[in-house]
Amino acid sequence: MNFSCAAQCLGSFVASLLAQAGGAGSPQRAPEGEISTGRSLIEYIQGGGWIGYVIIALSIVALTLAIIRLFQIRLSALAPEDVVRALEEMLKKGKINDALAYCQDDINQCFLTRVMGAGLSRYRRSPFGVLELKGALEEAGQEQIARLSRSTDGMAAIASIAPMLGLFGTVVGLYGAFGTMADVGGFARPDQLAGDVSLALVTTIQGLFVAIPTLAAVTWFRNRIDHLASEVAGIVDELAMYVEEQPASAGPAGIGMAAAAPPAHAPGLGGAGGSQPVAGGQSVR
Repeated sequence: MNFSCAAQCLGSFVASLLAQAGGAGSPQRAPEGEISTGRSLIEYIQGGGWIGYVIIALSIVALTLAIIRLFQIRLSALAPEDVVRALEEMLKKGKINDALAYCQDDINQCFLTRVMGAGLSRYRRSPFGVLELKGALEEAGQEQIARLSRSTDGMAAIASIAPMLGLFGTVVGLYGAFGTMADVGGFARPDQLAGDVSLALVTTIQGLFVAIPTLAAVTWFRNRIDHLASEVAGIVDELAMYVEEQPASAGPAGIGMAAAAPPAHAPGLGGAGGSQPVAGGQSVR
């Protein structure tokens, strides 16, 4: 109901503008040498007022974030080839501690090392060893994917704020136009309303111009994150296989199992058919 009333008011306002423009007679021709060739881009930007400048500032921030994410969200950044080769070489040789130290080094920090570091750390600390590895890798992977997705939240916020600012500019412009009409008794000339109407329309255009490509970029980045996460998951699975191929005694589970196993009985000491020595050199069966 409120929307229909607002639409009727806006339609009446536009109709009054057209009626006033028609009543003013035929448009006057510009003097020779002053023929208008259209508004420049700078004039369009200036037509948006201070709200337009805020929207333009948001567009610059969105472009900067997009360039940064373009370099961050790629396979060579999430899982560099030299890191993959180094981890593969260490895990093939069973150097679990060296691989864990490599993943925890600040110089080698990336998506892959953070996931593998969490998995190897759990593998070394847990009494279940390999049984804990897969779960730890999956948890760390989900955490890193969520972290990458959150890196696009700034762009998503700009994509939502920009059109709202444009709508705010539209409301401000219409408010100014109605205020001008009230000041002159309801019969304002088009040139008196041009500035406010320009603000109303230009800010809407600017807001949509920023929001549409920014929203498209956010969608593209998030789809790319899902795709690259699948590729990194394949690399993690291959590296985890080298850990699983280690002997049982290589991990904490193997160590615990070996320590829990009862020691073998020495011949003649407490065996099933053995004898126990007693004083005097005799034995009791």
